Amino acid sequence: MKSKCINFFKIVFPSTLLELGIFIFFLSIYGILGSYIALNYRIIFDSRIPWDAYFSFDNKAIVMTGGSFERHPLSYYFFNWIREAILLFTNGKMDVNFRLILAWLSNFVISLSLVQVYKYLKNIIRLPHLLNLLIVFFFSLFSTNILLSFTPETYTYTLFLLVLFNYYTAIKLKKDGKIAGSALALAGVTIGGLTVTNIVKVFIPIIFEKGLFKSWKKFGNATLRVLISAMIFIFLYLNRIDFKYQNILSKSGEQYEKFSNVNSTPIWDMIYSYFFGGNILFPSFFIREKHNMKGFYYKAIFMEVYSTAFSYIFIGLVLSFVLWSYFKNFKNKLVQILMLSFLVDIAIHCVFRFGLHTSYIYGGHYVFVYPLFLGWLFYAYKNSPKILSFLTASIGAFTVFLMLNNYHRMIDFFEFLNLYYI
Repeated sequence: MKSKCINFFKIVFPSTLLELGIFIFFLSIYGILGSYIALNYRIIFDSRIPWDAYFSFDNKAIVMTGGSFERHPLSYYFFNWIREAILLFTNGKMDVNFRLILAWLSNFVISLSLVQVYKYLKNIIRLPHLLNLLIVFFFSLFSTNILLSFTPETYTYTLFLLVLFNYYTAIKLKKDGKIAGSALALAGVTIGGLTVTNIVKVFIPIIFEKGLFKSWKKFGNATLRVLISAMIFIFLYLNRIDFKYQNILSKSGEQYEKFSNVNSTPIWDMIYSYFFGGNILFPSFFIREKHNMKGFYYKAIFMEVYSTAFSYIFIGLVLSFVLWSYFKNFKNKLVQILMLSFLVDIAIHCVFRFGLHTSYIYGGHYVFVYPLFLGWLFYAYKNSPKILSFLTASIGAFTVFLMLNNYHRMIDFFEFLNLYYI
């Protein structure tokens, strides 16, 4: 039991000096950003603003209720614990200190997510340290990570849990082991509990356990583990809504109609600019006036589709590298797991168009696959110095462009804050 606890902490938290250095570096950088926003602006949490103050994040609704039960079935409990714990330190006040602690919790989780990506690159793909650091730094500049580093949302914690689970399952599958039933149940409750559709991703790695379809015993054991995990999740979900399961179907239908019938922008551009691009490279922004249904009007900022050829080309190049990695490593089961996980989100948002017009906010569910695919691409050419040099130079150029663009767009974001949220 003691060794299992030690292994658990080694997987979750930094376990080497370099990993600790990475964690402290990003904790400091994101911490400065989040602290400045929390101390000087109201946007992280304002009791008058229920949703959509910036980029469709539902900060207040998530912090106060955990979000809608049909999409976030168990997050009610998770955010209740967080809120009540913070209130102990702020003497029951939802003031500047309340915002600051919310921002630092997000900062802590996103910094840990970057450490998990590094662990995967180092321990699973086994790339050299400098390449690991380059890929992690590139990933740290993604718009999703920048925004989630100070945003109290389900996506913040989902990103960490999904990267952690992928790292854990990669360790198991690389050793031809099986994924423990307890780990499946825990992942189902936490990952699926925060966003119900993500529970599918918890069961994907099971398909790739060694000899699963060659042995009835192994297949039966895997089926039993999945069923037990699913039953635990379903029971907790139904208990959350007092077993009124009819509400799930009616509310889900309402949500689908509300979030899938927005046609103000061409579908191909929403897919390209919002789903694939907006979680990496900031586009330009626009502002709308919103109200909280109780007479309070406020300004909200949203993302435009891309307006320059450079942005479309950049995202196209990143996606081409992802596809290159996938087809080059097609027989690698860990790569297939990443792609199948990615396809779940592509189906939900691009095929069924759920929330496609704001799909840039869903990056926390899948954006981590980009650095991991890049890592596998480097691995595929580990014995080809010329291609490795080309890939390194390309990622270096991508990093510079991403940093300049996202820095420029964050200046625009701060101008918005200075105008409306001081």
